[in-house]
This record gives sequence, C-alpha cells and structure tokens, in this order.
Amino acid sequence: MAAPMEVAVCTDSAAPMWSCIVWELHSGANLLTYRGGQAGPHGLALLNGEYLLAAQLGKNYISAWELQRKDQLQQKIMCPGPVTCLTASPNGLYVLAGVAESIHLWEVSTGNLLVILSRHYQDVSCLQFTGDSSHFISGGKDCLVLAWSLCSVLQADPSRIPAPRHVWSHHTLPITDLHCGFGGPLARVATSSLDQTVKLWEVSSGELLLSVLFDVSIMAVTMDLAEHHMFCGGSEGSIFQVDLFTWPGQRERNFQPEQDAGKVFKGHRNQVTCLSVSTDGSVLLSGSHDETVRLWDVQSKQCIRTLALKGPVTNATILLAPVSMLSSDFRPSLPLPHFNKHLLGAEHGDEPRHGGLTLRLGLHQQGSEPSYLDRTEQLQAVLCSTMEKSVLGGQDQLRVRVTELEDEVRNLRKINRDLFDFSTRFITRPAK
Repeated sequence: MAAPMEVAVCTDSAAPMWSCIVWELHSGANLLTYRGGQAGPHGLALLNGEYLLAAQLGKNYISAWELQRKDQLQQKIMCPGPVTCLTASPNGLYVLAGVAESIHLWEVSTGNLLVILSRHYQDVSCLQFTGDSSHFISGGKDCLVLAWSLCSVLQADPSRIPAPRHVWSHHTLPITDLHCGFGGPLARVATSSLDQTVKLWEVSSGELLLSVLFDVSIMAVTMDLAEHHMFCGGSEGSIFQVDLFTWPGQRERNFQPEQDAGKVFKGHRNQVTCLSVSTDGSVLLSGSHDETVRLWDVQSKQCIRTLALKGPVTNATILLAPVSMLSSDFRPSLPLPHFNKHLLGAEHGDEPRHGGLTLRLGLHQQGSEPSYLDRTEQLQAVLCSTMEKSVLGGQDQLRVRVTELEDEVRNLRKINRDLFDFSTRFITRPAK
C-alpha cells in the first residue's frame, strides 16, 4: 500500500484569482486551487475530510467547499460579525468560530448553533481542538488562554454561563498562536504572545510546564508529533527551534540566538505568521508576511523550496491528503446542512428548513426517571435558592443586586479594554 500523500494548504490575504492553494509537499506540484474570497489568519479548517472551510478576511461569513468541487462554493455560513478564527473538531462533529470576543459552536449534523461562549474580553485570535475532540483551547487579544471541556460546554445548564476548565493568564500581551499536542485530555498546549514568550501547558492539570523568553515577539508556534522540538516564528522573520527533550527541568529559560545559532532558521524577510511540521518531523513549513511559503529541512535548517504568493500569507499547514481530495469522483457522505446564525434556530429568526431528516439520540429516555445528574442539579438549585433568600432577603433584593453587578461588569469590561489598548500601543511602539 502506498504511503499517504502529504500536502501543503496555503492562503494569503491578496490572491485575486483563488482563495486557497494545495500543493504536494515534496515535489511542489500544484494539485488544487479553491476560488472565492480571501481567508483570514487562523481561518482555515478541514471538516471531516470532505469539506474545506475558510473564514473570510474581515467579513461575517465562512466559505465552505467540497474538496473536489473546488470551483463551486458550496455554502456561506453567515455569522453575526467578522470571523476572527476558525477550527473544526477532528471527529467532524463540531465547528468553532471566533466572532469578536465570543466563541460560536455549531453541530455539523444539524447546523444548529449550540452555544455562544463569552468569556474573553477582547477578540478571540485562535482556536484549536485536542486530537480526540474532547477539549478545545481559545486564545485572545485579552492575553488569556482558556481550556474548555466540550462535554461540560454541551451539558451546561442554559441558565448558567459555561466556565472553562482552565484559565491561563500568565501572558501579558495578546495571544498570537497556539498548538495542541498529541494525547487528547493529556495533551500539552504551546501558546505564543506579543510579550516575547512561548509557554507550554498541561491540559489535564492546567499546570505551566515551561516558559521561554525570546528577544522578539513570537507570532506562530508549533511542535512536531513526537514533541521533541517546539518551533517559534519571530516578528522579524527568524524561526527558533526549542528542544524539549534536553532540558534539565527548569520552568523558565531565555533563548539566546548567539548561543543557540544552530537552532535558528533564517530566510524570511518579514514576520512569520504560521508554522506546521510534517508527520515524520523532518520538514517544517512556514508562511510569512514577505509573501512566501518556505519548506525547511529540520536537521540542516536549510530552505528546500520557496513558493511565492500574491500577498501576506495567512495560513500554511501540512495535511495528510484525504481520499476525497485525490479522487475526482468522490462526493461527501452527507450534504452540509444550513448553519443557523442564532441560537435555537428558527425560534430566534432563522428560517426553518424543510425536507431534511433530523436524528436526535436519547429520545427513548424522555419521560423516564431522572438521572443522578438531574437530581444533583435539582438539589443544588434548591440549596442555592435557600442561601440567596437567607443572605439577600428575598427575590426582589436578588434581582436588584444582579442588575447592579451586571452594570459593574459592563463598566469593568470597558475599562479593561481601554487599558489593554493603551498598554499594547505603549509597549509595542517602536523605540526612537
């Protein structure tokens, strides 16, 4: 059996004729081009090996193509605002998109918008699922990285705001990129920031494992599959290799280019925006604002191939080519449904869709005896109600207090946004 083909999928912000280009990794042969729009940073996702999704730069919709019908846009997924980042779960069941400071979660089988998460205070800049689709990670311009349990988000009481499993707040400037390693709920997550650091976290415990300080802001980060190396793309065009298997165990380290000269890839003339490593860890793919995509040999740090695009590169990733990408007669197993723009579908303004089949699991259990989880939630609700009445003196005072707290939260969010905008401009302004 032939080995699976690895392909590079790339987008830029100025392509006049196409939105996305696919080329064979080792030969450089152009395989496919998808037409229609320009994909934004962190705005490309492969859905279930059958569809390609691209968040359009500065626009409020996501383009969707069948992998083989590249010239025909299958659908535009409308969103309430410009989409800042996009990802799809590896199992093909869910799609996540960042819209301003909110995270929208869709169910692919029905197109229903299941939940809107609003725990970031500024725009969400990057999203990624763990390999088993059990968790997803979000990073934002508010300097926060949030680790979410998908199960907890889906099972949350609608009257309660879902809470992330971990809140990582060690970065001091906006998050630029993140990468989830192998291992599902035991995975490690690398995050990069304008604060010139890359940090490595553990999803299971929420612990900070490692922090590396550089001389420049880091715009992109990735790891090889074995997690022997971490690759960090700098704002001046260099790519730094951090060896994870040789450390004596310290949590903080300064990367010094003069001492680690053999760990630097040099060739880009502008900031590196995206990084990806081949399956065997021998080849590194990088995209930059210098309008080129470069392929590097990891061992020698030499550039193997350079692909010139028409504008700053917004996405560049290495994928194992799905069967549907290489077979001209392949068609998706299921059509892509209409994606609702509002929660609960037609009840909130979306037009009802007819002629389809909706399958919901667990309906045979309706009307049966409540589960232990239901009983626990009911007991918790009774206890909370009793405590609220005893502390605040009744429901009327509770409503007044809730209104006051909501006003205070809105004021604090405004102050927080103003402070971050001021500090970002002040700290990152060029020295005279």
